Amino acid sequence: MTAEKKITYCRICEPLCGLIATVEDGRLLSLRPDKDHPLSQGRACPKGIAFSDVQNDPDRVLQPLRRRPDGSFATVSWDEALDDIATRLGSVLAEHGGGAVGEYLGNPSAFGYAASLWSGLFMKRIGAGHLYSAGSQDINSRYVASKLLYGAATQIPFPDLPRTDFLFMLGANPLVSHGSALRAPRVKDDLAGIVKRGGRVIVVDPRHTETAAAYEHVAVRPDSDAWLMLSLLNVVFAENLQDNLALTAHTVGAETLRALCADFPPEDTAIRTGIPAPTVRALARDFATARTAVAYGRTGACLGHHGTLVSFLIDALNTATGNLDRPGGALMSHQVIPVEQFGEKSGAFSYDTKTSRIGGFPDVFGSFPAALMADEITTGGKGQLRALFVLAGNPVLSVPNSAALESALGELDLLVSLDLYVNETNRHADYILPATTFLERDDLPMAYAACCPTVFLQAAEPVVPAYGQARPEWEVFEDLAERMGLSLFATGALAPLNAVLRWLRRRGVRITPQRMMHTLLRIGPYGDRFGLRRGGLNPARLRAHPHGVVLAEHAPHGVLAEAVTHPGGKVDLAPPQIVNEVARLGTAPGTTVDFPLLAIGIRELRSQNSWMHNSPILMKGNRTQRARVNPSDAAAAGLADGGRVRVVSATGAIELEVLVSDELGPGTIAIPQGWGHRGGGWRLANAHAGVNVNELTSNRPEDLEALAGMSVLNGVAVRLEPVRQPAESPARYSASRP
Repeated sequence: MTAEKKITYCRICEPLCGLIATVEDGRLLSLRPDKDHPLSQGRACPKGIAFSDVQNDPDRVLQPLRRRPDGSFATVSWDEALDDIATRLGSVLAEHGGGAVGEYLGNPSAFGYAASLWSGLFMKRIGAGHLYSAGSQDINSRYVASKLLYGAATQIPFPDLPRTDFLFMLGANPLVSHGSALRAPRVKDDLAGIVKRGGRVIVVDPRHTETAAAYEHVAVRPDSDAWLMLSLLNVVFAENLQDNLALTAHTVGAETLRALCADFPPEDTAIRTGIPAPTVRALARDFATARTAVAYGRTGACLGHHGTLVSFLIDALNTATGNLDRPGGALMSHQVIPVEQFGEKSGAFSYDTKTSRIGGFPDVFGSFPAALMADEITTGGKGQLRALFVLAGNPVLSVPNSAALESALGELDLLVSLDLYVNETNRHADYILPATTFLERDDLPMAYAACCPTVFLQAAEPVVPAYGQARPEWEVFEDLAERMGLSLFATGALAPLNAVLRWLRRRGVRITPQRMMHTLLRIGPYGDRFGLRRGGLNPARLRAHPHGVVLAEHAPHGVLAEAVTHPGGKVDLAPPQIVNEVARLGTAPGTTVDFPLLAIGIRELRSQNSWMHNSPILMKGNRTQRARVNPSDAAAAGLADGGRVRVVSATGAIELEVLVSDELGPGTIAIPQGWGHRGGGWRLANAHAGVNVNELTSNRPEDLEALAGMSVLNGVAVRLEPVRQPAESPARYSASRP
C-alpha cells in the first residue's frame, strides 16, 4: 500500500502546532511539521515530532487489563472489564452513594473535548462527590482570579504579542513551554518581533531560564511575586501613572486596590523579592508609559503560597495602566466554539459553590485540590472516597507528598484508569483500559484555543484507526452508563443546550460529543446558523480547509463589557477574597535555620510532565535529572558538580545528581519535575527513573494555597546534604528499546 500524507495538529500542549502524518496500511510511519499551517507555518517542537514513539510504542496498553491478586495484570475482554466495573461501581453507589465516587483528569484530557465532556456527564449523573484534576497543580489559581475579576472563570486575558511594545513575563518560560494559557505556535518569532520593532521583553524569574537568557532578566526570589506585583502597582498609583479614564469606565474597587498597594513600596518589598527598589520603580514607570504594554504570568506565578493573588495582580496591573482589552495589551478570551460560554451559563465552571470534605476548600469548576486525595481515601465518614476513575493522569507523580497517595490507593474499593501506559499510579488499579491517542480520534480545539492573538480554527479527523482494542474514553463512559441503566442526559448539566438536544433526539439522531461540538460550532459567533448565515463555519467547510481557517488576523478588542459577567459589566479590583489575601501576606512560610534554601521546579524541552520519558527520540543523549544549585550554595554544602545531593524538606527527601550553575541566585535550587518512574510498563522510563520532586512537597491542607487549593510547588523550603557514598551508576539509555 502506498504511504499517505494526512493533515492533523498536535495535542500535547497549547500551541496546537500543525502536523503532517505519514501513514501506511493503518500504521503511523512519521510526523513532521505542517508548513502550510497558517499559525505554526512549519514549526513543531521535539515532543510533537516524537509522538510517533508514543503512537507505536511496544509498551503501550492496547487491551483491557485486570489486576491479579499478586499485582500483575491479565488481559480481559472489554465486556468482562465493563461488566465487572459496572457491578462494583453499582455496589459502591448502593452502599455509599455518589458522594463516595471520584474522578481525576490528567493534563492530556484538556486537549481533547470528548473525554472530559462525557466523563463529566457520567460523574454528574451518578452524583460523584470527588472531582480532581491536574489543574490544582497548574492553572486553577488563574481561573479563580478570573472569576473574582470578571465573574467568568474561563475568561483568561492573553498577551497580544504581535502588537505589544512591552512584554512583562512573570514565571513563564515560553521558549521551552511554547506558551501556556496562550496559543502562540511561533512564540520565539513573536518575542523576537517585539524587540525587532523597538520594544522590550522583561522576564522575571528566580532562574536564568532559556527565555530570560534571550531577553532582559530580572531575578526574583522564589514565592515573592505577590510582593513584587503590589510594589509595581504601588508605584503606578503613587506617581499617578494609572489610566483614570479606563478605571472609571471599566472597574469598581480601584480606590481600595490603591489603598492595598500603599503599604508595599519597593523599598519595603526589596528584602522579600531581592529586586532593588530603583529597578522596580523603573519597571513600573516604563510599563505604565509604554505605547502598549502587557503583563503575563503562567505556571511559575501560579504555584506559590499566593498564586491566585499573583494572577489577580497581573491583570490588575494591565487594567490600572489601561492595557486591558486593547491592541498590544491583554486581550479577552474569544471563543469560536462557545463551550466555555455554555459552561458558564450552566454553572459547570463554578467557584466556591461547595467545599471539600477535608480542609474546607472551595470548589473550582466543581473540583477540589488533588493534594487532598490521599486523606479523602483514608479518612472515614460520610463521603469517604471509595471508587476512583483516573483519565490520562499519573497523580502519584504529580501531587504533593505523593508517597501518601500511593499508599492510600490500595484502600479504594475500585480504581479504574483509562490511559496509554501502565504508570506509577495505575499499576495499583483494578482495571487499566486502553485509550486512543490524539491521532486516533477526531478533535476540535477547546481549552485555551480562545487565547490566541489570531482567531483561528482547525478540525482534525483520525489519521490512523485505533491500535489494538483502544477505544475513545467517551465511548467507555457511554457504554458503562448503558450497562448501569443510566441516561447521561438526565441531568441539568447541559441545560443551555437542552432545546438543541431535544431537537436532535426527536429526529432520532444519536448524541455524540462530535455532534454536540458541531452544533456549538454552527450556532457560535462564526457558525453558519444551520444555513442562515452564508459563509459561516460548518463541518463541511472545515473539512475543505484541513490546515485550518483564519477567521480574523487579530482577536477583537473593546469587548470588555461583553466579557465581564459581574453586575454592571465592570471589572472588580477589590473583591473581599483578595483584600483578605493581601492581609495574609507575611504569614507564608519562608526559609528557616533548618531549611535555608527555596526549591522551584523546572520544565524541560524534551519532557511533558511525567508521560513522555518512554520516547527514544526524546531520551537521546543520556538524559538525566539534575538539581541546579548555585556555586556558593554548592560550596557551603560540600557539593561538587556531577556529584549527588540529598535534598531534604519538612515533608520528605530525595537524592539526585547535582549541576552546579550560576543560572540561579544564592538560596535557590531548581529541580526538574515529572521524573521518579518506578514500575509500571514503560521500560525506557524506568531504566533511568530519576526522582519525584513532589516527595518534598506537602499535602497538608494548611500548606495549600488558600483561595484555589493549589499545590505549593515553588518556594518549598529545603536544605542540601552531600551524599558521601555515590549511588550505583544507573544504566544509560540508548535510542533503542531496552
